[in-house]
Amino acid sequence: MHVELDALLWDAGWVPTPAAIFRARADAALCGDAWVVDGNHPEVRDLIWQRADTIVWLDYRLTLIMWRLILRTFRRVATRELLWNGNRERGLNAHFFSRDSIFLWALRTHRLRRREYPPLLASPTFAHLRAVRLPAPRATDVWLASLPGASDNTQEYSLRE
Repeated sequence: MHVELDALLWDAGWVPTPAAIFRARADAALCGDAWVVDGNHPEVRDLIWQRADTIVWLDYRLTLIMWRLILRTFRRVATRELLWNGNRERGLNAHFFSRDSIFLWALRTHRLRRREYPPLLASPTFAHLRAVRLPAPRATDVWLASLPGASDNTQEYSLRE
């Protein structure tokens, strides 16, 4: 099962779910035997990492992340792509000139994740996890190609990076 954390966090009108409800939604989504979580929200990291067997960290260069974020945001704004719970991207002004800007969030969290992940992944609390750090899209392609059944799904994953 695919669990998209943003779908659990953001209610209609881009209203963030209260923390307790977000945690309850994440907890319920993770009760199955097999799942893949898409997203990174520290508020529910403990729930995810305690139950996970593998963490895949796309540790790409900030320039690549920002480029892809810009392209994705422009595409979503231009096509009025429906995201989750009836939400759509709010227009470029909200993304570039708001203190809630996804671009500012990406800038703030990139360095933070690079600092916090290595000690977290090395801690005894998460010793059960297999950590896969992928520093570039090429490394991701190689790793995906190495997975069982890769010939069936590699193209799908490569397009969604």
